[in-house]
Amino acid sequence: MAGRRRWSTEEILDAAAELLRAGDADAFSVRKLAAALGTDSSSLYRHFRNKTELVRAVADRVLLSAMEGYRPEGDWKQRITTVALRLRDAFGQQPQLAAVWGRYASGGAGSRLVMEEVLQALRSSGLPDDQVPVRYHRMVVLLAALIASDGGVSSISAQEFEQGLEQFRVAVLGADPERFPALSHFAREIRPLGADRAAAFEEILAAHLADVEAAIP
Repeated sequence: MAGRRRWSTEEILDAAAELLRAGDADAFSVRKLAAALGTDSSSLYRHFRNKTELVRAVADRVLLSAMEGYRPEGDWKQRITTVALRLRDAFGQQPQLAAVWGRYASGGAGSRLVMEEVLQALRSSGLPDDQVPVRYHRMVVLLAALIASDGGVSSISAQEFEQGLEQFRVAVLGADPERFPALSHFAREIRPLGADRAAAFEEILAAHLADVEAAIP
């Protein structure tokens, strides 16, 4: 009788990415992945020690795709902005995986490429070396949060979006002015979380870069 097919690491990651696109990191399991591949979990543990290691590898492939063909151009702010937008676009193609990066991070080749470029850009800005690691950490925390938020909104269905929008309108436009005077005052100008995400992403990033620039001696 023929033995079970042996799946390569890349094939396992392809299948894992598809499952994660259809659900999320909480619903994902090695057992479900094994079932999708028609094998048993033990065969997958020869490639990855646990679920966390596996999803980190999937997220790292998104980072690799984001950095593919990248060449540093412009000043340090332009370089970081370009990397940030590449990351946003790459995870935008796979929004269900955006939260995976923010939750699990990654230690693979893609992660190292992103880390190296952001660190080099910050160092070229004129920041003292002792400030670069702290500024780097804040930058990556900000990017992970923005990308995870963007991915979370992008991954919901049109029906879920409309339901959320209706609840937002009720909560904002129906607020009691006695109890919520500021909310009532600005109600018609307040926009839901999903509105103008691209512009908000770029404005928040630019403000953070300006803060870094102000700290340069």
